[in-house]
Amino acid sequence: MSNGLPEYVKLATPNAAENRAPWYKNTAPTYAGIFLWFVFWSQTASGGSGAAGGVLSQGIGMALLSLVVAALLCHYLFYLVPGLLGMQTGLPLYIVGTSTYGTQGGFLMPGFLMGVLQFGWLGVNAYFSSLALAPLFGGGAVAQQTIAVLWAIGAALIGLKGIQYVAKVATYLPLIPLAILLVMLAKTAGGLGSFDAGELAAAVPVADGETAPAALSVFGVFALSITYIVGFFATAGAAGVDFGVNSKDAKDVQMGGFVGIAGAIIVAGGASILIAAGAFGNSGTYDLNTAGGGFMSAVMGSEGAGKWMGLLLAVAALPPACFSSFIAANCFKTTLPKTSPFITVGAGTAVSILLAVTGWAGDVIGVFTVIGASFGPICGAMMVDYLLSGKKWPGPRAGFNLAGWISWAVGFLVGIAPLMGWANVPAAPLAAFIVGAVLYFILAKAGMESKLLSMDAAAEPPAAQPQADETPAENQGD
Repeated sequence: MSNGLPEYVKLATPNAAENRAPWYKNTAPTYAGIFLWFVFWSQTASGGSGAAGGVLSQGIGMALLSLVVAALLCHYLFYLVPGLLGMQTGLPLYIVGTSTYGTQGGFLMPGFLMGVLQFGWLGVNAYFSSLALAPLFGGGAVAQQTIAVLWAIGAALIGLKGIQYVAKVATYLPLIPLAILLVMLAKTAGGLGSFDAGELAAAVPVADGETAPAALSVFGVFALSITYIVGFFATAGAAGVDFGVNSKDAKDVQMGGFVGIAGAIIVAGGASILIAAGAFGNSGTYDLNTAGGGFMSAVMGSEGAGKWMGLLLAVAALPPACFSSFIAANCFKTTLPKTSPFITVGAGTAVSILLAVTGWAGDVIGVFTVIGASFGPICGAMMVDYLLSGKKWPGPRAGFNLAGWISWAVGFLVGIAPLMGWANVPAAPLAAFIVGAVLYFILAKAGMESKLLSMDAAAEPPAAQPQADETPAENQGD
């Protein structure tokens, strides 16, 4: 084998062409399940912010348009190049990432970072699932926190040992939130004609002595949608490499993203926005959390119906929680092979529990800002690396590739700036992507990329793959 490569790179084996399947059997349904997770669509209308009216501040049409723009950004900027790299090489993210961050640097990022952030997702899942289940046990903080602890521990254990059993039913569970969305849309559609954005903004509840939050401008609506949706998707975008290894050709990569990412965002997020608008048109009551127990009870006209719908949404949320633990365990097995995954996953689960019981995981805009800041510059740098290398994977680079690490560090600081109060950066995850991409280009041209290492046959595309010079633009109409 080639000289200068660490053992984990030498041992990497491309996924063979015969093991791959069409987009509708792997990429599309898996990604669609992510966006049908109620934690995503429940706050699409509010964008996870306290702005009066959320993304509906400028009306239904502008809210839906901002959703479509964010969905296309997820597909084209954050998923497509990673997906094409996975398809061309057949290699997983932690190997493909060595061209952007080096064989030593790539060991930590994106591989280790991907594992760490999974516990943030587990905390978010445990928090919102416990909110959905708590009313069945009398409600209250104690019930909610107890459920959150048990949920996180159970999901971690299943992810470590029993993920194969969850995978068998995970294909069908996303049908539950889809059915709930359709039922609520049918119940609220009659109120869409009487929806008024000005009345919605004026109806926001305000405590005595407090000032009502301002409604967003058109620019603010787009910035909020992009921050919420792209931040939610950023890690899954980089993981497009791991989805791409199962794609047969560039058309499968494209279609998997169009349907499973852009299409699913528009369907699930769009339905939630319409439900929130229709419910306000019918009742005049301000509530943009479309998966909240009170919201669903009001729409269905029955408190019991809302509780049982919450239970069903929580059941459908179990596989994502287990998969987060499973992905984290795999990342740590690769990056910390001498440490028992029970120790690493156990420590991460403890952090997830802390996030859930303190309510920090409920600050979705904060969570998504961190995720977007972390993976936005990674996706941006990977795209530029791909383009500069002739629209193919160039192979691993030695040590720490400074062009990748510097571009990530600056991009991360830009992306995290709003959360830290350093600066008001609109659409921070997208800004982090742009900074990472531009800086990588400048630093690469300045000669700050480390030397390439030969990977012999492992760097070659599998025999059944199309030419590596197929670009996103060329395949857009396929």
